[in-house]
Amino acid sequence: MNTYSHDAIVPFKDSEESKKKQVEEMFDKIAFRYDFLNRFLSAGIDVRWRKKAIKELASIQPKNILDVATGTGDFAVTSYKILKPEQITGIDISEGMLEIGRKKIKNLGLEGEIRLLNGDSEAIFFKDSSFDAVTVAFGVRNFENLEGGLSEIYRVLKPGGKLVILEFSKPSLPVIKNLYNFYMKFVTPKIGKLISKNNEAYQYLNNSVQKFPEKEKFIQILNQLKYRHSFYKTLSLGICTIYCGEK
Repeated sequence: MNTYSHDAIVPFKDSEESKKKQVEEMFDKIAFRYDFLNRFLSAGIDVRWRKKAIKELASIQPKNILDVATGTGDFAVTSYKILKPEQITGIDISEGMLEIGRKKIKNLGLEGEIRLLNGDSEAIFFKDSSFDAVTVAFGVRNFENLEGGLSEIYRVLKPGGKLVILEFSKPSLPVIKNLYNFYMKFVTPKIGKLISKNNEAYQYLNNSVQKFPEKEKFIQILNQLKYRHSFYKTLSLGICTIYCGEK
């Protein structure tokens, strides 16, 4: 499988551990402030992004959804509220994030509809053709091997099933691009450090976004991995992008 420059971007540059292990440790450390920082740093726009991405699945009315890199379960919860599937399963490597997600789901009374499990996106422990749809919100940048994770998702999708990815991207308009770069490079890490006591996580966020193969390049990767009808839609002047593909 091909490798990409973002595959080598890690949270802790001095660590000898794998990217996967570093990402797990990073999210365990910031889990207690993750949801708050998402709302704060995006001024709440991330809620609208999630809703728009999930509506891409409305046409197929999925009954069984897998949410990869589910974190604290935000995308899974929003998916349930909009689509009302029979079952949503979320997997993530960070037990710290999952613990918060499970409490959230219990408080919402959705334990029968949403389950969160510790699981690796690049070695998904479900059988072939298990899910009508797979979603990933702000998680594909964290894959240790991008093609490995996308191939696993393809494997567990049913024929005709749909993948929906929501991911940060870089705006192309010069003025917006300069403001975005300044915010991501200087403002976001400082706020992240102030609130979560962790500077590396939000430096990593910017570094991984800068190196990620986005838009047309990402669609090419999906097509190479046999996804069909692949397309993307940019949101908020290109700050975020929805990617879709079918099996």
